[in-house]
Amino acid sequence: MSVKHRGKFFYTINSIILGLLVGAIILLSVGINPIEAYKVIFLGALGKPKFIGWTIVQGIPIILTGISVAFAFNTGLFNIGAEGQYIVGSLGAVLAGVLLDLPPVIHGIVALLCGLGFGLLWAGMIGLFKAKFGVNEVISSIMLNWVALYLNNFFLEMPFLRKPESDNSYRIMESASIRLLDGWKRSEAGRAMLKEHSILKGILNPPIHWGIILAILMAILAWYILKKTTLGYQLKAVGFNKDAAEYGGINIKKNIIVSMAISGGFSGLAGAITVLGVSQNIGILAAQQGYGFNGIAVSLIAGNSPLACIPAGLLFSGLTYGGGKLNSSLNTPSEIINIIIGIIVFFIAMPKLLDIIENVVKGKRGGKNA
Repeated sequence: MSVKHRGKFFYTINSIILGLLVGAIILLSVGINPIEAYKVIFLGALGKPKFIGWTIVQGIPIILTGISVAFAFNTGLFNIGAEGQYIVGSLGAVLAGVLLDLPPVIHGIVALLCGLGFGLLWAGMIGLFKAKFGVNEVISSIMLNWVALYLNNFFLEMPFLRKPESDNSYRIMESASIRLLDGWKRSEAGRAMLKEHSILKGILNPPIHWGIILAILMAILAWYILKKTTLGYQLKAVGFNKDAAEYGGINIKKNIIVSMAISGGFSGLAGAITVLGVSQNIGILAAQQGYGFNGIAVSLIAGNSPLACIPAGLLFSGLTYGGGKLNSSLNTPSEIINIIIGIIVFFIAMPKLLDIIENVVKGKRGGKNA
């Protein structure tokens, strides 16, 4: 059966299995029992309520950057600038969270919208460069990733934002926080209840926030735009065949800009959620954070489906968070997880290779039966 007749789900599942098998071979080659290693990863991600909470919390930003990359892919564009959009989204949220004095709830919503807007504008520039000047979006987005990093550091040199004698910004105001039950956990009643209920304490130990709800809503929104709206039809038409789209009366340049802007908005929101729900501030960056690049892997694992980015992002987060315990448990480098994820993406990117492997296996079975 050829690639055309196989669903993306088939190739994704088989790529994950092959990635784990190759990872097992690598673990064996360095003298580590792969069953024990995968047990550590599984229990490290899901073994305790606290671990589950952290897996979800760490998965939220890469779900959103995955949606960002997937959205652009579906419109014929490669948004490799999700990293920069994530950074400026974080910056926008901090500026709103530190400098604005608004009522609770409203303040958090405004800060989220600022992060989304910063990401939208940042990616919109990439679309503008491509639409007006023919600059390849891969080149401009890579360059803007670095501009975003140093822009973040530039703002943190400003006395109104940088905390004295620190490399971090001031913390956002409590009114801008999107954490759940944060104040209650610090209260006497909250501490007393959590002391008595260990499972509840484990669940609420990580900085649980509204981000997972927003990520799910954004996945649905991206899917709806692409599948159910005239805008989505136009964006995909431009990506599939610009000449045919222009012949049909679609404004090519406008749709390129709109597509990149929407894509960037998702990554900007990822940065805003991290700031408002987890770190509560930003620091001077010595290097890029990696969320945008991880989003590319998540999008590929998800088959460029915005909805599938939710389980793909949680899988990625579970592997990385659980894999971080390999070193302490089995004295195994946690970088093995990056190798496994890379192999999974490699197989997903080469579906015909999976067909060849399947045909080889079938051929051997046929030979034995004969």
